[in-house]
Amino acid sequence: MAKRNPTISVRRGLRKLGDDLKKARIRRRLTMALVAERAGISRETLSKIQKGDPTVAVGSYAMVIMALGMGTEWLDVADIRNDTWGQIIADEDLPKRVRARKTA
Repeated sequence: MAKRNPTISVRRGLRKLGDDLKKARIRRRLTMALVAERAGISRETLSKIQKGDPTVAVGSYAMVIMALGMGTEWLDVADIRNDTWGQIIADEDLPKRVRARKTA
């Protein structure tokens, strides 16, 4: 599969996430070395995450979130209950009416 460059909105989102994680780490007065150790990643990988590097595995981002004690709210980011567009598509596929089955 050919590599694709992330869109501008993806890059912006990752930069914001990285910056937010950096601020959260600093607010907690935790060193990069300590957070990296808790997350099971290298300090260099944490640095890339804090810069919003799109080449870093999503699992590493998740481990940093957990290492900072930021909870599990991020798990709901793709919750199907919040998928308005998917619900619209599913509703369009519903039958117009439902008929009783014929019994033999």
